[in-house]
Amino acid sequence: GGRRAPFLLRALRIAVVVCLYWFTSIAMVFLNKYLLDSPSLRLDAPLFVTFFQCALTAALCLGLSLGAACGPPCAGLPALRLDPKVSRSVLPLSAVFIGMVTSNNLCLKHVGVAFYNVGRSLTTVFNVLLSYLLLKQTTSLYALLACGVIIGGFWLGVDQEGAEGTLSWTGIFFGILASLCVSLNAIYTKKVLPVVDGSIWRLTFYNNVNACVLFLPLMMLLGEFRTLYHFDKLGSPSFWGMMTLGGVFGFAIGYVTGLQIKFTSPLTHNVSGTAKACAQTVLAVIYFEETKSFLWWTSNLMVLGGSFAYTWVKGLEMRKVQEDPNVKGGERNETGV
Repeated sequence: GGRRAPFLLRALRIAVVVCLYWFTSIAMVFLNKYLLDSPSLRLDAPLFVTFFQCALTAALCLGLSLGAACGPPCAGLPALRLDPKVSRSVLPLSAVFIGMVTSNNLCLKHVGVAFYNVGRSLTTVFNVLLSYLLLKQTTSLYALLACGVIIGGFWLGVDQEGAEGTLSWTGIFFGILASLCVSLNAIYTKKVLPVVDGSIWRLTFYNNVNACVLFLPLMMLLGEFRTLYHFDKLGSPSFWGMMTLGGVFGFAIGYVTGLQIKFTSPLTHNVSGTAKACAQTVLAVIYFEETKSFLWWTSNLMVLGGSFAYTWVKGLEMRKVQEDPNVKGGERNETGV
């Protein structure tokens, strides 16, 4: 009995954290789809939506940091101040970060929520490719086979979207670009973390501040300020409420992702993310009342199955490394999605 209570408490805590991650991630995708591509909203300014979310994230980071001096629940957060030298050091990562968040949102704008997971499913493949090209790390045959399944599922999904008349090559392009940028972001994050003393909190703050500055000329170049000037709902409280909610979810996803990894493991987080993607696809098909073919569902299962298989293989390899300290450095590759 003495051991049972702590076990049940831990299990309950893990269940709550996983549910919180699923809710936040799925809600953020659906909310962003509304802001980016809603026929009722008719706002063609994806960079502005992304800019606002970055600005709100930076403001929340700074606000919570200032609240750290007041004690719980903010106690323990590092103090934040903008150091131009650090900001310049983080700038290369910020450029990749802008590419990642912008291409993610542009992919979501041009494809349906149901296809969104398949459209940007090549992150694992780019992880393996970039690890070899940039870090000279090799990948096992079983992991490569899992990547092959993911690529097959991606192409089958593209084929089926075309057969159903819902294919957007623009969305596919930004989905591939998003996958590449997510992989580059992971690599650059590891390189830049020492600049901010290993603090993800500080890195998030600098990344989003830099992104806000870089977004302004891009928005001007693409004419989004003119679009906003003629936008009929610019003074609507409900519009700004949805924008703020989207920004809060964008900020929260980083926190709940960290919580899930903390209370489970990186491997379990990957498995949870794969299962979440499956649930998100099913919910999208139901919510938007779509009818999908058997091969379309097969493409989703191939992507999810390949992602799960890759995670499982990497988990086994990590366990082998932990048990055998003599494993070669090249086999220590761990760039999980």
